[in-house]
Amino acid sequence: MDVIYSLIPSMTFMGLVFVAILIWAVRNGQYEDMEGNASRILLDDDEDALLAHTPKEKARAEKDTDAPKN
Repeated sequence: MDVIYSLIPSMTFMGLVFVAILIWAVRNGQYEDMEGNASRILLDDDEDALLAHTPKEKARAEKDTDAPKN
């Protein structure tokens, strides 16, 4: 029974500390963008980089620069 008398105040104190941390996190914007990071990992950044340097575009760019101007 003596253990319960020490556990109840300590658990109440720890609960209040956790609630204070939660309130601090919400006020500082920790939970502003919940979907952004989750969907950002699904985006493929390499695909855009590969499309920018395809051989067709290089050949087209070289053809445009080598063509005689009228």
